[in-house]
Amino acid sequence: MSQSPSPHTTYDAIMAVGIAASQANDSAAAISAFQEASAVQPAAALPQFMLGAELAALGDVALAESAFANAVRLAPDFALARYQLGLLQFSSGRAAVALLTWQPLLALEQPDEPLPHFAKGFEALAQDKFDDALAHFERGLPLNTINAALSGDIRKVIERINALKSSHPLPATPEAQGAGQMPEAPAEADAHFLLANYQQKGLAH
Repeated sequence: MSQSPSPHTTYDAIMAVGIAASQANDSAAAISAFQEASAVQPAAALPQFMLGAELAALGDVALAESAFANAVRLAPDFALARYQLGLLQFSSGRAAVALLTWQPLLALEQPDEPLPHFAKGFEALAQDKFDDALAHFERGLPLNTINAALSGDIRKVIERINALKSSHPLPATPEAQGAGQMPEAPAEADAHFLLANYQQKGLAH
């Protein structure tokens, strides 16, 4: 899928073309531009991140994961790329892999940063600790003042958790759980509800 860079075209100009195409919902042109930018500057993480976002929005999970992983490989401290890679893995039913990807975020002690709270929310969600997950998500939301789409996605997750809690109520006490009254496991479609978000254009823009 790699595209050859146009002669005499600068990296910044190519990225500008890609971003404009993305904002115009022209995925083909955006993908082409981000691939070209990556060819011009192979060490740059941003084109791979943007490429992953476009591919994820199209529902191409495998290629999106590869692009996000490339972005993290090129820039291990690129927190949003790491978060999106883990989210894609989590939403594909690979919570253990996502938690490994998120480990640097989970280890961060930065109470004013939203991404660690969101990652910790998904960590709790993977263990069916719905109340803990909600607490982390709700702590992170007011801290995210830059990426409105990200907050919108988290609000959808909160809504879905509340729906799951309503349809699969937890036992009232730990003793009830110990007595064998475990809650019914969510349906597979419920467990993978996040994946549908990646099929909505503009998720990671």
